[in-house]
Amino acid sequence: MELALSPAAFLPESLSLTVALFLLACSTITSMITASLGAGGGVLLLVLMASWMPPAAIIPVHGMIQLGSNVGRAALTWRRVDWRVIAAFAPGVLAGAALGAWLLVNLPAHIWQLTIALFVLYLCWGPPLPKGALGTPGVFVASALTSFVSLFVGATGPLVAAFIKQIHTDRFRTVATFATAMSLQHAPKALVFGAAGFVFLDWLPFILAMIVCGFAGTWLGLHVLRTLSDRRFTLIFNVVLTALAIRLLWQASGSAGWW
Repeated sequence: MELALSPAAFLPESLSLTVALFLLACSTITSMITASLGAGGGVLLLVLMASWMPPAAIIPVHGMIQLGSNVGRAALTWRRVDWRVIAAFAPGVLAGAALGAWLLVNLPAHIWQLTIALFVLYLCWGPPLPKGALGTPGVFVASALTSFVSLFVGATGPLVAAFIKQIHTDRFRTVATFATAMSLQHAPKALVFGAAGFVFLDWLPFILAMIVCGFAGTWLGLHVLRTLSDRRFTLIFNVVLTALAIRLLWQASGSAGWW
């Protein structure tokens, strides 16, 4: 006698089928946002996941979903990737992740939220960074710092995006390079959180389904991106990042008990 398994049988006990289906739809929409507007989708998905998922699962599961989503986006745009930037970014990821794995502690949330928000606002609306800061040493430092912080707060995407936008004005080059950089940044999370005891196998079917939905959203978003000019993309990109920075400032004020 054959037993039919329901979709819920592939989900962890802490996640209902209704919530899972809702998050799958969100994965498509948020990936489309990132692919078309350059950033924002990953943070939005993190907020939505945090509303229904167990706290201990949010950052590791989100990291694996973002890894798959960014790998898909990088694969679809690999001809536009600035490999010079990636060559400098990769060693910084290893350095930041190694330091983060060593220190794996709870850091004051409001400090990182405030710091990321202020840097994003500066990179979007302040004067351009000196050319030296955008060279190999600057990219390495930015990569190491954001990779370190990413293990604890999972919200460094806007900062990386704003930094890469300082280097490139072409919208496709920005999206492609950002996707590749974030693929590298999310990759160490499997090792770090796995070593810390998180059981990814319980979440694997859900993670894979989210990645598939995210790939569909990326495909749709890249079609939207083709309809935008570089000038309009830059404006929308800055507005999206500014909205995310304001949200981080609001979170920082709450975390610090300022209201």
